[in-house]
Amino acid sequence: MALDLHKMQNYDRLLEQMNEFRERGTDYRSLRGRMSEVMDRLHPKRLRLEVAEIIQETPSAKTFRLVAPDRSLPPFLPGQYITVYTEVQSVATARAYSLSSAPADSGHYDITVRRLAGGLVSGRMLDRWRVGDTIEASSPSGNFYHNRIIHDRSVVYLAGGSGITPFMSMIRQEATRPAGMNVCLLYGSNSDGDIIFHDELNRLAEGNARFRYVPVVEKPGAGYRGKTGYLTADLIREVLGDVEGRTFFLCGPGAMYDFCIRQLEALGVPRRKIRREMFGALPDITRHRDWPAEVNPAAEFSVQIKGKDTIKAKAGDSLLTSLEKNGLKVPSLCRSGECSYCRVKLLSGRVFQPKESLVRSSDRRFGYIHSCMSYPLTDLEILL
Repeated sequence: MALDLHKMQNYDRLLEQMNEFRERGTDYRSLRGRMSEVMDRLHPKRLRLEVAEIIQETPSAKTFRLVAPDRSLPPFLPGQYITVYTEVQSVATARAYSLSSAPADSGHYDITVRRLAGGLVSGRMLDRWRVGDTIEASSPSGNFYHNRIIHDRSVVYLAGGSGITPFMSMIRQEATRPAGMNVCLLYGSNSDGDIIFHDELNRLAEGNARFRYVPVVEKPGAGYRGKTGYLTADLIREVLGDVEGRTFFLCGPGAMYDFCIRQLEALGVPRRKIRREMFGALPDITRHRDWPAEVNPAAEFSVQIKGKDTIKAKAGDSLLTSLEKNGLKVPSLCRSGECSYCRVKLLSGRVFQPKESLVRSSDRRFGYIHSCMSYPLTDLEILL
């Protein structure tokens, strides 16, 4: 039986809308067959960026302002990150850095980097990067951002150390909106002399009823008069009062997450109201609460790469790090067990994967692991 389109409900109105789109909308027919070109404009796999400015934020942190000399920069959502590709000691590697600039500042990306003790990449960036240097990076990625449909209009940001960076992008973006969200930032730092963006955050909070900034210092100096200690349930209750009707966002060192989530749960905040950013693996994975105590992190295991060579890998090094140290390039973005870009297939053997590694159920079923958050516990065979 033939379908009579003219009898469809609202058919005439649909025709009017189609004609209106043809007359006033964008005609994409000229781009037919050029989809890859269009996607490359919006989200290229790699970007060539140039260091345009270096800003000393604190004694241990700098902001690198990056521009694209030969193209426009892809858009991003406040809270997303880019991955910087580099080579250190002849090892090709990558690190993800949250964008601290606001999306409205479309002519540049800012990444703010704090020196990490023993860090392979952060020290090199802080000591060697100069204005005019060219680097390679990914397009913006990540799921740590406020969704106005799902999340509350009142939000609380719990930041620790360099975990302030995605929040800075969010706060700077909100500052440009005449009627935005109600934001409270509780920012934990080790010392009051090393609070990143402290002066700017104070300026943004002055006279702004929608933004409250509360620094919390663990080891304050003699002249410090603000909040001290940790981001405890008592402190959060003291600052906020009622926690109802708020969504909480967390970003900071790995140890901060377990602590702060317990504090929020003690206040009655449901887990669906808590959003956490992936912040990489612990510098010492053996400090993870689930690490098998019987495994020595210095123990070495053989990793047979199907169709390729066999390499040695330490239990305390992620599989991705061991592969990179042996000259094997594995695609990676977040290096936090979230994006699945670095996944490999585990054919035999056992690995330790922290619960924070967000492996899809389908990947688990078919034996795939995130190499950035997988640590060998036995000899392995894998497929790249």
